[in-house]
Amino acid sequence: MNERNILVVAHAGRDETVAAARRVVDALRSAGARPVLAPVDRAELAAVDAGFGEVDALGETVSIDDLELAIVLGGDGTILRAAELVRDSGAPVLGINMGHVGFLAEIERDDMDDAVRRVIARDYEVEERLALAVRVKDAAGAVVYETWALNEATVEKASRERMIEVVIEVEGRPLTSFGCDGMVVSTPTGSTAYNFSAGGPVIWPGVEAISVIPLSAHALFARPLVVSPGASVAIEMLERTSGTGILWCDGRRSHELPPGARVVVRRSSRPVRLARLHPAAFTDRLVRKFRLPVDGWRGNNPERDA
Repeated sequence: MNERNILVVAHAGRDETVAAARRVVDALRSAGARPVLAPVDRAELAAVDAGFGEVDALGETVSIDDLELAIVLGGDGTILRAAELVRDSGAPVLGINMGHVGFLAEIERDDMDDAVRRVIARDYEVEERLALAVRVKDAAGAVVYETWALNEATVEKASRERMIEVVIEVEGRPLTSFGCDGMVVSTPTGSTAYNFSAGGPVIWPGVEAISVIPLSAHALFARPLVVSPGASVAIEMLERTSGTGILWCDGRRSHELPPGARVVVRRSSRPVRLARLHPAAFTDRLVRKFRLPVDGWRGNNPERDA
């Protein structure tokens, strides 16, 4: 029987995260599975606890293609990093929240031991989330950079004192142009992240759509847009732009955008896979994570709601 390789993603910045990583690694070994760490994580954790130096390293002793699942100990930023680590495999990501909001996390730290038990028992479901394929072209139309995003792709001004001038294209047709601080192109998963902070709509995960949000646009028509998941969205840096811009994807990968650059965003053919232990209504997740007031709710009444 092939050994089961479980990636553990954690960093050494917090004592409680290091302790949690040790518990997960020990539990996986006790169950006959092989814990795996990314080389950077292993080095950082081993500097705090030498025992982590004995854990197999991803890409060294264990191939990414042989991963079964990734257990992530941290907040949304760590989960995004884990999604990046397993991008070239089919391994789903299970988030255990060690941060504050942890919107992408499946469970809280108090349920960690049960989560590991259920991973070993393969007692989880896999949910696929729409991701974005992002391509940058230069003024001559040549592709100079390609990447992807789970939450969002943003085009932002590189200098605080200068706007960027952009023209927006949807489904191959020009829509409008304006000066702005930037643009956010978001997935439903990212709708509660930068998109939310920028005034964009919260999109339920079951809705396949892409949102497009201007940041501080100098224009009358500068409202959030929700477009088909099959539509391509292009943002062109107009030649008259006085400064440069920068592309950020999930706040992790960036590329400079000179005047004339064109950023094309469309649905990726490869979704991100999230492991779910407790499938629940997205409404409940919103209420819990954002601590929304629901006092006075009288409960579901089929006769009243018919």
